[in-house]
Formats: sequence, structure tokens, C-alpha cells
Amino acid sequence: MTNFKDDIDRAVAVMKRGGIILYPTDTVWGIGCDATRSDAVKRVYELKRRVDHKALIVMLGNADLLDRYVDEVPDAAAQLLDVAVDPLTIIYDRGRNLAPELLGPDGSVGIRVTAERVSRTLCNTLRRPLVSTSANISGQPTPRRFAEISPEIIAGVDYVIECRRNDPDEAKPSSIIKVSSDNSIKIIRK
Repeated sequence: MTNFKDDIDRAVAVMKRGGIILYPTDTVWGIGCDATRSDAVKRVYELKRRVDHKALIVMLGNADLLDRYVDEVPDAAAQLLDVAVDPLTIIYDRGRNLAPELLGPDGSVGIRVTAERVSRTLCNTLRRPLVSTSANISGQPTPRRFAEISPEIIAGVDYVIECRRNDPDEAKPSSIIKVSSDNSIKIIRK
């Protein structure tokens, strides 16, 4: 078994070369890559067989980095982040400094700040945001643990993190809330 630091370093090296990885998050296992690289993001869409107008979630290891990737962090979004107990993805009006494929048709972007050890360390070591999308083909059920991930997904990535593969708990996706610049809130997924 690879030690934690080596596991992270290998995954980050793959992402720096434009590769895609399979990794545990604060929710379900995710397919990820450097969220600033269009070539890598396109590979994630291809692997998932997902239409490219359906945006993917971006993950950050630190809320202080939000200003780099969105035009504005509304007060309501900052307050939600301060009180959130469970994983929360917030959709912001205008993303920036990310692969354009990650933005919705209106320029919006969904970002989740993770406190989970593996995903946070990946973000912080890469020093860039990660794509975080469930490890399944679009339209198929979301795997709730590593053992449920299809061999096609595992074979389609360039590196699979070794940490947390044997976690017995069933994970669930994050809640998603859209917070507009006028501080209006819309619950997308509870």
C-alpha cells in the first residue's frame, strides 16, 4: 500500500500532465482533474459520456481562494459557507480563471469547499481547483462507495487514489444551492 504523501504526489503529478484521477471526496468518489485545463476537463466529459452543456462541480481546498474563481462571493454565500455542516456546493453567477467547459451557459459555476483530508490535500498540493464529478457514466446510478464504481470508469482514468477504498459507509452527494449576486437563494438539490 502506498503511503498518503506518495499517493497524493502521484495523483498531482498526473493532473499536472493533464491527466484525470479517481479520488475520494467529502461526498461520493469523484472523477477529477485540474479545473483550469480544458484538455483534461474534456476527457472527464468523454469518460462520463456527459453532454458538455451540463456543467461540472469545482472543488477548492480553502474558502479564501473563492475570489480567484468567481467574480463575486455574495454575502449570503459567505454566510452559508460559515454555517454549513454537511458538504455544500454553491452555484455562483460568474466563474473565472477556470476551463470554460466548467461554466454553465450563463457563465455560472458550482464550487464546493472541501474539508475532507484527501480532496483538500489534493487541491492544496496541486495549488489549483479540482473538477469533482461523481464516478459514474451519466445517467447511471451514483456509486455510494468505491466498490460500486464501474470497471469502465476505473480503467478510464490515469490514476486511482488508494486511500479510503475500503470505507464501509455509503456516501451521498452534496446539497446544491444557487446564490445570486443579489443574495437571492434557490435550492437546486437538498
